[in-house]
Amino acid sequence: MSEYSLGTELAEEVRPDAPGEPGTLAMSVDEFAALEERVLRAVNLVKRERIARAEAEDRARLAEAKATGQSEAISNLQAEIGALRAEREAVKQRVDKLLAQLDALEV
Repeated sequence: MSEYSLGTELAEEVRPDAPGEPGTLAMSVDEFAALEERVLRAVNLVKRERIARAEAEDRARLAEAKATGQSEAISNLQAEIGALRAEREAVKQRVDKLLAQLDALEV
């Protein structure tokens, strides 16, 4: 059966001599074995669910860390875009000034 099995002898000892006595539990060996099997399945299910939960929590932590890293990268890229736009505007103004000077020479 399993390591948790009490064996036939103990299961038979649990059964009272007088089935109608209050406070006693009458259980056959087959019923006890079925109960034991259900308990073992429940224990295994809880173990699997705990493992799955731990794995899900780990994945969530990794995703959160990745999102935080991407958020920082986005902030850096936005700052860089702002700087490049300002530089582009400065270059545009210089080019406009040079074109104005060329136009003044042609007159």
